[in-house]
Amino acid sequence: MAKSDSTPKSDRRAVADKLRKQQRRGEKRRNFAIVGVCLFIALLIIGAAAFQPISSWWNLRQYADASVADIGASADVCQDVTTKPADGNQDHVPQGTPMTYPDSPPAFGTHWENWDGFDSKFYTAADRPELGMLVHNLEHGYTIMWYDETVADDSAQMEEIRAIADKFGGSEDLRNKFKAVPWTSEDGDPFPEGQHVALTRWSTGNGPAVDAGLVPQGEQTGAWQYCSEPSGAALDEFMLEFPYTDSPEPNAV
Repeated sequence: MAKSDSTPKSDRRAVADKLRKQQRRGEKRRNFAIVGVCLFIALLIIGAAAFQPISSWWNLRQYADASVADIGASADVCQDVTTKPADGNQDHVPQGTPMTYPDSPPAFGTHWENWDGFDSKFYTAADRPELGMLVHNLEHGYTIMWYDETVADDSAQMEEIRAIADKFGGSEDLRNKFKAVPWTSEDGDPFPEGQHVALTRWSTGNGPAVDAGLVPQGEQTGAWQYCSEPSGAALDEFMLEFPYTDSPEPNAV
């Protein structure tokens, strides 16, 4: 015969109520713990997102009073300027047309009908315009500083490139037609061995580069200068030899 429970109903009810209260307190503690963990993770995400801009701003302060020529390595880290006859002037194709170029990186050629805006001077692989747009910028007289993945993985060199690009911001002066952009393995062949930065221009042979013997008078020419690392000094000289006026469409922004 089963043994009967002699515990009074009031006592059993009190025990049940106590257990329910303990359970509710335990659930509250777990909920608070979950909320706390979520808040902690959110703070970590916000902090990580804010760290890079703040860190970049802090590190770039050292260049505040420097000229372009003072940033990065000396000009002797760069090779001599090389050139070849250019084509593609006014040869526009619809936006989105896949573009490949025989040179790494391009200095001229067929390009998209739209181009990248004047205000943006620095890009990473995450936000860089397509090649078809950038070649149109070259047609408008922009100097482009391309950097490869070796430089992209070097935080010190990236700070130098960002600092150089910053010097061309904040002004509507067309002499500031400059962009620093990445060149990736998906874009084409690598730069020459040991070279990780390239300066490119689309010249019409109507500027100081003619007097320097770099390009022929009155002929459209692509110009390259490869460097082993970023050099503001080399860029400064390159842009003096190839001003924006020496381009197929100098007055287009």
